[in-house]
Amino acid sequence: MILAGVDLAWKNEKNPSAVSLGELSGSQLTVTKIIPAVIGFDRLSSLLLFENKLHGVAIDAPLVINNYSGQRECERLVSVDYGARGASCHASNLGNYPEPAGVKLSLFLEAKGYKHLRNAGNFRFQIECYPHPAIIEIFKLPERLTYKKGQVEVKRHGQVMLANYIKALGRSNVVSLSICDEYQKYLDDHYIWSLAGQALKTNEDVLDSIICLYIAALFSRLVPYQCYGSTENGYIYVPKQPCII
Repeated sequence: MILAGVDLAWKNEKNPSAVSLGELSGSQLTVTKIIPAVIGFDRLSSLLLFENKLHGVAIDAPLVINNYSGQRECERLVSVDYGARGASCHASNLGNYPEPAGVKLSLFLEAKGYKHLRNAGNFRFQIECYPHPAIIEIFKLPERLTYKKGQVEVKRHGQVMLANYIKALGRSNVVSLSICDEYQKYLDDHYIWSLAGQALKTNEDVLDSIICLYIAALFSRLVPYQCYGSTENGYIYVPKQPCII
């Protein structure tokens, strides 16, 4: 089963996204390809379409937005459950984002047969995910892992921690993760500590896309989860399964 994880930039015609592709066989997930710094809808959609056997995709971006102001209900609910642990949601609305990249990508995928939250047989699926609460649940953390904000040293340290958690998934008895040698650098401590500026941000996006891919695998494996909101007005899928001992 071929799966994808997409860390989608909100303004993806200007800012880079990252894509991780993998193959799930039973409870073994192998990351087979990582494409960093993907700019533009055409480039992103062609990458996903190129994988003609792509079964499902998990996307870190709002995929369904109907509200013109404030938060979506799913964002409010996630913030209620995870706000005290530092994993609240930003507000997604059509007032601030009249042409949201996530909605455009979702409609494109739906036209190709990828239905929201559908996981049965050979049906193709797409899901919206949010890495912060998922990371809390997957790794049994007390609070949000800090790797996106702060001084450069704080970001580097956070990315090293996240990379080490990701590597620990190789021992998981839920979904065991392996990554092809050519992409191991994104998880390498010394490499991460050497990064700054856009290179550091690119690595962050790659790590997020790997988490999204892993979330797609958990969805495929039917692990316990909670879906906040609805497919009609916006939802966020959060796995509720610890994956490492």
